[in-house]
Amino acid sequence: MPFFIKSKGKKQSKSKTKNQRPQVSLSGAASKQKRRKLRLQNEEISSESEIESDEGGKRTELEFSSDEDETAPEKKLRLAKEYLANLEQEEAEKREEDDIHRDIISHRLKQDLLEQTGKLQKCVADNYEQPSLDDITVLRGHQLTVTCIVISPDKRHVFSGSKDCSIIKWDATEGRRLHTIQGGRKGMEDTHTGHTDHVLCLAMPTDGKFLASGGKNKFILLWNPDDCQLLHKFTGHRDAISGLAFRMGSHQLFSASHDRSVKIWNVDELAYIETLFGHSDAITGIDSLIRDRAITSGGRDGSIRIWKVVDESQLVFNGDPGSIDCIAFINESNFISGADNNSLSLWSMMKKRPTVTVRNAHAGRDQNGNSSIGTNWITAVAALHNTDLVASAGSKDGCIKLWKVAKNYTALQPLFSIPMDGFVNSLHFSVDGQSLVAGVGQEHKLGRWWRIKEAKNGIRMIKLRKKNC
Repeated sequence: MPFFIKSKGKKQSKSKTKNQRPQVSLSGAASKQKRRKLRLQNEEISSESEIESDEGGKRTELEFSSDEDETAPEKKLRLAKEYLANLEQEEAEKREEDDIHRDIISHRLKQDLLEQTGKLQKCVADNYEQPSLDDITVLRGHQLTVTCIVISPDKRHVFSGSKDCSIIKWDATEGRRLHTIQGGRKGMEDTHTGHTDHVLCLAMPTDGKFLASGGKNKFILLWNPDDCQLLHKFTGHRDAISGLAFRMGSHQLFSASHDRSVKIWNVDELAYIETLFGHSDAITGIDSLIRDRAITSGGRDGSIRIWKVVDESQLVFNGDPGSIDCIAFINESNFISGADNNSLSLWSMMKKRPTVTVRNAHAGRDQNGNSSIGTNWITAVAALHNTDLVASAGSKDGCIKLWKVAKNYTALQPLFSIPMDGFVNSLHFSVDGQSLVAGVGQEHKLGRWWRIKEAKNGIRMIKLRKKNC
């Protein structure tokens, strides 16, 4: 019996094998087709006839059919190569971006180095064109002559001081008055919070957190520029305060006075630091940039002095006979000055004499048509820092002149004149060079030698246009 069963089992096995051979062949084809579908899914092929490769090319059916014969190790190798190629492409793009960033950073560092060493000079003067009368906005509010102005670093506000002892805060965009710090009368110094005599100078730091004012009443007032509230009163000078300047990027304040001294103040600590002596006559102007130093014009002593605070030393520059009335830094190595003999001078730190002097820079005519060279002394100068653009005002000659500084600082080339009625006592460029603000009045800020009755006391906001803009 067991033999029968065994024999019967053999027959069934043979029969089964014989009858199901075609089925095995069919099942193999189905398995092959199934594997092909799985490969299609794994490799994310979007079409049977055309497939996109990782490099963005096209894979045809012929290429795909060749992949059917690809072994597992070959596929791994291919995918690894594609992955490495993608990584290499991403790294190349990243290196290109890094190179661009490095170039930008390198350019910025070079600019900062040139600025600190006083060698930066952006050539912008040739881009400007003559403003029209429509580009000049007149802001009136002072009763007497405007003596000084300052623009806030954000260009939103302008502050002006006057012989009427008041300070006005203006909206530079809309041209309207926002606040007035009223002046008082002489003898009211103990009871009045503002100035009680002519305001002669204003200054703001580069962050715009403070407003400093000085004048003939011998003290410096520190204000909050937002609400125009008095913060502190600095005393120590024995005569009129003729100039104020904050060291750029700090709250260190320099003050110049007719008492022939320069004082340094720490505004953060509301403290006095030290006094510098050297001028033999009343100081008429002061300016400062990034370095811990200040520059002053010495009036009738005919000298300009640069005070090196850290070194406790000073550099002396000698001008022509006469009074040097105004001074302004162009950059850390060059500066410009104006004198009462109607000459405009360009200076370099490396020379004790001017590199160039323009005689009769503001020669005009009086009311009778006669030459008025002797009366049109330079009353104000301004420079757009680290560029080749400067401006000057010739007292009452009826214009403001813009000049181009030559690349080697050996020439001053006139660009154009802006008509102006009255005495121009102060000039100030906006940081971006888009505007120039002038303080104008019927009289000179220091006296009443002449008076132009038809002039209007106020400030002039001049929009500076660039060519093809």
